[in-house]
Amino acid sequence: MNLENICHKVIDLTEITGNYIVSELEEREDISIESKGLHNYVTHVDKTSERMLIDGLHEIIPSSGFIAEEKTNTTKGKIYNWVIDPLDGTTNYIHGLPPYAISIALLKGKEIVLGVIYEMGLKECFYAWKGGKSYLNGKEIRVSKVRKVNNSLIATGFPYYNYLYLDNFMKTIKFFMESSHGLRRLGSAATDIAYVACGRFEGFYEYGLNPWDVAAGVIILKQAGGKVSDFKGGMDYLFGGEIIATNDGIFDEFRDIINHLMVNK
Repeated sequence: MNLENICHKVIDLTEITGNYIVSELEEREDISIESKGLHNYVTHVDKTSERMLIDGLHEIIPSSGFIAEEKTNTTKGKIYNWVIDPLDGTTNYIHGLPPYAISIALLKGKEIVLGVIYEMGLKECFYAWKGGKSYLNGKEIRVSKVRKVNNSLIATGFPYYNYLYLDNFMKTIKFFMESSHGLRRLGSAATDIAYVACGRFEGFYEYGLNPWDVAAGVIILKQAGGKVSDFKGGMDYLFGGEIIATNDGIFDEFRDIINHLMVNK
């Protein structure tokens, strides 16, 4: 299977779907909004764009299955499964505020072999495949060369409904406010990880996530020279609900900080 060729087909599909998503913003007041839970929203745009993506991805790999946020198709493939977030940053989108992104990854068994993130606000497409490099709109990207947390810009995401670790999470906010170049919360985990991959951020962490939030970003970051783990430094970041994503230089220090503040308290 030619992953590079498949990746470019996925890019074309995300751009077509992205055009639909952006066009719906012109009538933003007419977007139908449903609540999936506390602070967790879905629109008709999420559902329609997911169906568009699933139809297109099925044509690319007919035997593939889907792990999709809105569950418009729950078919499971024997070998290949697409992990899809049709609109990461729905709350941002509802308010007309970037970033908001399409995130698509391809799993072969349990391994992520391809990822595409299309951030529609700036029309930036990040992508990578196993054995290749990472790209932004056709240009190779790499993580930053910063080697200390105190010289880093850090990103995070606020928990929407799981407040079990909120007290510990607030300690991390205080730490990075005092001990880094600053802390940012953009509202799209996929975009956050892509920004680590291209050197805009040095590190990102969040809990309460789903596989479609992070899968595409993981391979893009790894192929750009970055590292990922769960809060304990293990590899349970895809389905484990928590992730650390950094450049190569600060990973050990950053992991130890998060592990100390989030896990061992």
